[in-house]
Amino acid sequence: MKQLVPQVAAIHDLSGFGRASLTVVIPILSSMGMQVCPLPTAVLSTHSGFDDYHFVDLTAHLQPIIDHWKKLDLTFDAIYSGFLGSTAQIDIVIDFIKTFSHPELLVVVDPVMGDDGALYGPLDISIVAEMRRLVAHADIITPNCTEVALLLDEPYREKIPKNQLKEVINRLHAMGPRTVIITSVLQDDPRKTAVVAHSVDDDRFWIVECDYIPASFPGTGDAFTSVIVGSLLQNDSLPVALDRAVHFTSLGIRAAFGHKGMAKNGILLERVLDTLKAPVQMSSYQLLD
Repeated sequence: MKQLVPQVAAIHDLSGFGRASLTVVIPILSSMGMQVCPLPTAVLSTHSGFDDYHFVDLTAHLQPIIDHWKKLDLTFDAIYSGFLGSTAQIDIVIDFIKTFSHPELLVVVDPVMGDDGALYGPLDISIVAEMRRLVAHADIITPNCTEVALLLDEPYREKIPKNQLKEVINRLHAMGPRTVIITSVLQDDPRKTAVVAHSVDDDRFWIVECDYIPASFPGTGDAFTSVIVGSLLQNDSLPVALDRAVHFTSLGIRAAFGHKGMAKNGILLERVLDTLKAPVQMSSYQLLD
């Protein structure tokens, strides 16, 4: 039976304070008409950008939740994973994907491991090899430049030269995913950043540029990938999904940037959620030369 609204299994952590992970994923996808079914991987008092946060690993609780979902015979239109609280969770997520697989299922893996050349606080290097196993089961991956370097086992580069982007994306394709989206790609113009993407089904390389804002906000990757998931489930094309995700995330950053002391609390999500209901505007995506 066709579901009334698309259902998304969201496998992410939950931070009590700071707009990141599930506190970003749920409102964005709900605003886009999706029912979000959270499978929390960890609970944190705040996201890991704060000092002395309390961290609770929920690995032992994942399988009982999944077993209950099996008994209920749930089906999902998408499985979307982000931060995983331990390496042991990789096998659980892979098995989850296999268990709930069907021909129309969309599997999106945001390989959350680090940023600015460093791993996130709760993680150690052992997560990298396990994450490579997980991305092999994804239809779409959305790494930033730090996560690209970790996945490909190469030194971190703040800027991937434009003439090497296609080669880097093809190496990520070789790991399994049919669509690769790289975020936070710095451009020759220091005032610009970009998202670059390619799908083997379409075989075109897309780029969406936006203004670079000199600040770091947690949860921007979660916001970006959530809009990608929602857009594709609304049957947008890949470049339109990229465009919507880039401009929504940029708008959220701009809404917060002018307020002093907002950076740690994340983008001003509540002020921009309604923009996700707007019709598709003139797009800024381009083909990558």
